[in-house]
Amino acid sequence: MRASQMLIPTLREVPAEAEIVSHKLLLRAGFIRKTASGVYTYLPLAHRVLKKIMQIVREEMDRQGGQEMLMPIIQPAELWLASGRWHVYGPELFRLKDRHDRDFCLAPTHEEVITITVGNEVRSYKQLPLLLYHITNKYRDERRPRFGLMRGREFIMKDLYSFDRDEAALDVSYQKMHEAYTNVFTRCGLQFRPVEADSGAIGGSTTHEFMVLAESGEAAVLYCSVCDYAANAEKATTQPAAGLDPGSQLLELQEASTPGKKSAEEVAAFLGIEPFHVIKTMLYKTDKEVVAALVRGDRDVNEIKLLNALKAINLDLADEAAVRQATGAPAGYVGPVGLKNIRIVADPEVMALTNAVAGANKQDAHLKNVSPNRDFKPAMVEDIRIVKAGEPCPKCGARLQEARGIEVGQIFKLGTKYSKTLGAGFLDENGKEKPIVMGCYGIGVSRTMAAAIEQNHDQDGIIWPANIAPYHAVVIPVAPKDEKQLNLAETLYRELNRLGVESVLDDRAERPGVKFKDADLIGYPLRIVVGNKAVEEGLVEIRRRRSGQTDLIPLSEAVAKVQEILPTL
Repeated sequence: MRASQMLIPTLREVPAEAEIVSHKLLLRAGFIRKTASGVYTYLPLAHRVLKKIMQIVREEMDRQGGQEMLMPIIQPAELWLASGRWHVYGPELFRLKDRHDRDFCLAPTHEEVITITVGNEVRSYKQLPLLLYHITNKYRDERRPRFGLMRGREFIMKDLYSFDRDEAALDVSYQKMHEAYTNVFTRCGLQFRPVEADSGAIGGSTTHEFMVLAESGEAAVLYCSVCDYAANAEKATTQPAAGLDPGSQLLELQEASTPGKKSAEEVAAFLGIEPFHVIKTMLYKTDKEVVAALVRGDRDVNEIKLLNALKAINLDLADEAAVRQATGAPAGYVGPVGLKNIRIVADPEVMALTNAVAGANKQDAHLKNVSPNRDFKPAMVEDIRIVKAGEPCPKCGARLQEARGIEVGQIFKLGTKYSKTLGAGFLDENGKEKPIVMGCYGIGVSRTMAAAIEQNHDQDGIIWPANIAPYHAVVIPVAPKDEKQLNLAETLYRELNRLGVESVLDDRAERPGVKFKDADLIGYPLRIVVGNKAVEEGLVEIRRRRSGQTDLIPLSEAVAKVQEILPTL
């Protein structure tokens, strides 16, 4: 393409609405434009990048035996009511009615439709396994859309669903997708980690997220540099700490005045103890009850773990009024001893404490010498705390490290969660009816484009990995009004494209500096400059965007040199 004929509305100033690098650069480089909050128009350059990512995805899905199809975005409420997710998704689900007053939603995902489709068509074990996928728009009514394509209300996603006869076969499908996802993100030129994760509203047992490592990532990733353990902060576990208790002899309960001391740190400092010897008691309201979550004073409650342990739909921290109503004490003075009609969930570390300090359920007072099992008995003992960097790896004991990550893909073992509910079964060799065992596997295509920029940029603009760059190279005649320069540039441009090097000829009547800045901003992996040296000495300048390395190459060797460089970028 000739730049003079292309729609690339670059901007010199950073748009006020943009918060993170990818959002700023996608707007400035003329890739996207905002249509509504969380909804964007993909301009030609962005569309080319998206198509390349989708092609890589298709090739890797097909390599594993995937079959592409296309499912509707508008889905009837009956399916979601049948699966039980119509209310689980809550306000994030875009809901609408047709002219007959029937309820529908805009699909945030497609488990219901694919399960019904396969359930209606598959009857025998001989038809399994199946790997079915599609690439389409998805919709989630985010409370606060932000970060451009990272958290939008409309986005492009690939989701594949596996259908197997048993758990052993599901393991095979799951491993196929793990391999496929590894290949996809490697081919996209990204640094990433697969990490253990929480399944959220999708449900199921085992799940891994594929995280692109970037400082701007919303998620914290805990990983071990010695073994292969990695998990997001919602899922991460560790080995329980040992040897922290001052003694095993149980002492009598004793009330201590702690005026104005509410936090674990304040109470510990006031009483002259370490924060780890305080029992932090947090009250939460679920859709069914009020519960007390107990962790050590130097820990924080992991609300995702707590939600899963309680098998609740909603979980909210109790406000001051709810705390007073449930305990008779203000927040900061709540403890497990004597709590009535409140289910207690204790972290295992709490159960290892003796003679600890906890709230007395009385203003300005705490209890000393609190010991689990003697003074209170929790209804549940579950890992409900946040794990932090520096704690021991649960697999090998080495110290965990932390990085920020952007989730670009997630794979789930669903089991029979949807097939049982929606009636998708098959007849085995003995004619016995069994539910199909399912998995689901998603890749955020538009988010992958943004994540690539978060990981590949500098102060001048985007640095595209060559496999997903909108074009591989830009050919810039320094003086396009110079007929000789322009002719040499056009000849080189045509030859590059003929040999499969996707190139742009920047024939605009702009100063060279403007073209160079635009080339860096847009992120073409290679910039080829045709100037006076090309006319006088037969030399062109080839510059690598990522490293800035510049070479003067004989014009006759330029195409071969570009073909040599591209696979390394």
